[in-house]
Amino acid sequence: MSDLTPAISKNSKILALFAITCTAAVGLVHLLTKDRIEIQAQQQLIQQLNEIIPITRHDNEMFRDCIIVPNDGNSDLLIDVIYRARLNNTATAAAIKTVAPDGYSGNIELLIAINTDGSVSGVRTLLHKETPGLGDKIELRKSAWIETFSGKKVLDKNDNRWAVVKDGGMFDQFTGATITPRAVVKTVRKTIDYFQANQDDIFTTASNCGAKQ
Repeated sequence: MSDLTPAISKNSKILALFAITCTAAVGLVHLLTKDRIEIQAQQQLIQQLNEIIPITRHDNEMFRDCIIVPNDGNSDLLIDVIYRARLNNTATAAAIKTVAPDGYSGNIELLIAINTDGSVSGVRTLLHKETPGLGDKIELRKSAWIETFSGKKVLDKNDNRWAVVKDGGMFDQFTGATITPRAVVKTVRKTIDYFQANQDDIFTTASNCGAKQ
């Protein structure tokens, strides 16, 4: 055994040195790519915001003019961040990042833009795990369905048009997949209701999120 001890000790030192080197390399790569990743994420956010709130309708940096909305557990609408659009210092629209919790395969993250007159400016799906070929039609690159919200309003609290056709509403469901579009329609409707009830606070609250994604 004594003859093996130096070899074991040497191998242990080599493994330890290898582990330290790998850890250092990973840390260095992270430092070198962190800023680039953050810039890319910021650019993607700006692009998404400009898609649902055209640049002709705002002259502020929406990704900086935003507020974090704390979830107190008492609301059935999960809101993360609200980005405000202003033109000549006048509020024009807000893009609300929220979640439809009842998708077929779990949460569906959405970015929902609403004009100050209560009409929908645009909606985009940010993240989901819905079934490929069925529920993933909520993605713009798979289907234009998500654009059917644009320009629509909630007429009053009893407006039953805000449902899929199968439920008597005005939004198409997908062949073989009703749960997914139903969840999105429900959340867009709730988000409009929230916006209309809190519009003054949304635009007067001081920005508190910087460039949060």
